[in-house]
Amino acid sequence: MVLIRDGEAGTARLRIAGDFSAVLDLVPDPGILAVDMPIGLPDRLLARGRGAEQAARRHLEDRQSSVFAVPSRDAVYCEDYSSACDVAFQTSEPPRKVSKQCFYLFPKIREIDGLMTPDLEMRVYEVHPELAFWRLNGEQAMSLPKKVKSRASGPGLDQRRELLVSCGYSPEFLDQKLPSGCGRDDLIDAAANALIAKRIHSGIAEPFPKDYQRDGKGLRMAIWA
Repeated sequence: MVLIRDGEAGTARLRIAGDFSAVLDLVPDPGILAVDMPIGLPDRLLARGRGAEQAARRHLEDRQSSVFAVPSRDAVYCEDYSSACDVAFQTSEPPRKVSKQCFYLFPKIREIDGLMTPDLEMRVYEVHPELAFWRLNGEQAMSLPKKVKSRASGPGLDQRRELLVSCGYSPEFLDQKLPSGCGRDDLIDAAANALIAKRIHSGIAEPFPKDYQRDGKGLRMAIWA
């Protein structure tokens, strides 16, 4: 995760947290946590995903595929791929299974879902890096992909790095030697998400969609930017 003090990118620090509970227990309290994971899970998936995903995709042009559809809560809580596909198929209209890419994220989604409450929504907000870059780029989707054939793409990452520098990050911070388990794309995404946390703190971020719904636990289903 990237932490910025007083909303200033020049104060940025990189921090590795083992799990979501460790993030919630950070001292001092970051105030606003922008989380790049789905928050709020549908009981039944309709059309092309939650309203949050559909609203975000409308702005992303060629980057739409980076926003995947989250299946039902029952499907997310399946621990093997075959069962997850079966449950997702039964709880979606039109019926659809689960991509392997999405399935591999289920443990993290379950972890966050197990800890989130409506009260935590004053601190914790769902974000998405490509929607963050859209916002930071004057509401224009990035022209280059961040990944090509599931591998980080140098030109796409360089384009995003340049935008982040223009937003106040130092080149030294963005080019630092990274700890094990943290890729360059992870740092760049986290840096963009931290700027959305700043927007949320300032009261100028918007939810997508504006007329978001809540799930069975009372959690809002919205991506902020």
